[in-house]
Amino acid sequence: MDKWIKKDLEYNWHPYTQMKDCLEFPPIMIEKARGLKLYDRAGNFYYDTISSWWCNIHGHNHPKIRAAIERQAKLLDHVLFAGFTHKNAVLLAEKLVGIAPDNLKRVFFSDNGSTAVETALKMSLQYWYNTGKTEKSRFVSLDAGYHGDTAGAMSVGGVSLFNKPFAPLLFKSFRAASPYCYRCPAGKKRDTCEIDCAGSLAAILREHSNKIAALILEPIVMAAGGMIIYPKEYLAKAAKLAQKYGVHLILDEVATGFGRTGRFFACEHAGVKPDFMCLSKGITSGTLPLGATLTTEKIYRAFYGDYEKRRTFYHGHTYTANPIACAAALASLVIFEEDRTLAKAKAKAESLRDGLEELRDLPIVGDVRSIGMIGALELVKDKRRKTAFGLKERIGLRIYKAGLGRRLILRPLGNITYLFLPLSVGKKELEYILDNTCKIIRSVVY
Repeated sequence: MDKWIKKDLEYNWHPYTQMKDCLEFPPIMIEKARGLKLYDRAGNFYYDTISSWWCNIHGHNHPKIRAAIERQAKLLDHVLFAGFTHKNAVLLAEKLVGIAPDNLKRVFFSDNGSTAVETALKMSLQYWYNTGKTEKSRFVSLDAGYHGDTAGAMSVGGVSLFNKPFAPLLFKSFRAASPYCYRCPAGKKRDTCEIDCAGSLAAILREHSNKIAALILEPIVMAAGGMIIYPKEYLAKAAKLAQKYGVHLILDEVATGFGRTGRFFACEHAGVKPDFMCLSKGITSGTLPLGATLTTEKIYRAFYGDYEKRRTFYHGHTYTANPIACAAALASLVIFEEDRTLAKAKAKAESLRDGLEELRDLPIVGDVRSIGMIGALELVKDKRRKTAFGLKERIGLRIYKAGLGRRLILRPLGNITYLFLPLSVGKKELEYILDNTCKIIRSVVY
């Protein structure tokens, strides 16, 4: 075993990892990266087909982002964001407001997706507190949703594998059935249903809206829950229900924002305007940690007033609006404009969809779903019954290992093999990734 891997296993504890597995499947030591490729110490490369946990957009080590970071590092590395400000934070907030739904006028910076979500939850709760409706202190979310690993974010998450041991730390929230078309909670078929799965959410809001502060959703794609891609009509209906019953709508665009679904923000597919939008991951194209929570002027004004009235939002993070991270985010937005990133990604998204569809008839491929540069294959033991593989069968691990042998990183989500590609993927790179993903899945079948 490489000496650096030995040291790693001696000192480090990796996330979402059973460390015992590392004795048989040790981590790969990555030394450098460029574009879609990650290079290990031996010079081997791997296509970063999951964007290093869904955050890389323009490819690794992009020269424009690197130059922006270098310039800013020479001027100002960090400054507290209470009582002080800096140009990059002002420019970035202005840019985000300019591209977000037009009702979102205020930006609160943090440092990752979980903190962006925590900020929205606390803002919603305190809004109702400040306006005299203290009974509105609960939240409603989806039973397959995921919003982060901090206590508040876990409390509104529905992926029990991630949060079950931490139940004593969490507050109670309402959970509605997820719009999971392949395993429809209403037992319907998508081509004939009328978004019947929204009935669960409607029932909760109808009965409990007087004590619900907000509804939180991942728009269009439920990522960690299994790359569940759901109809835009569900999002539109959920937004109308939130408005009808007087609860805030929080959209968690941490994974779906910045072009991942073919639109700059996923909520654009349904024309939805949330009360809060949570951003992170792709905001800096994965170069530095940064989060942002956008909200309306109405909500902002509920916190505005004389100090002694105690309306202040007592919340913050040490690295709020870090100048170097903001510089990286601004550079990323410039690349979107100058390189016409979204327009160029359209044809690639069609190729991704068509390439994955070729696998639909394989006996272990239960469902194929894609949107933008996100694609997923749900693997099943019995296609007719939609029977899932068990934990001991580790179908995802088998595909992951085979992927590394073909220079692909196909890190699974349980029985879901997925691609979450940088928007900068080239035509030949995409062809290689699709061709070899197909070969890997076929090899597991035959």
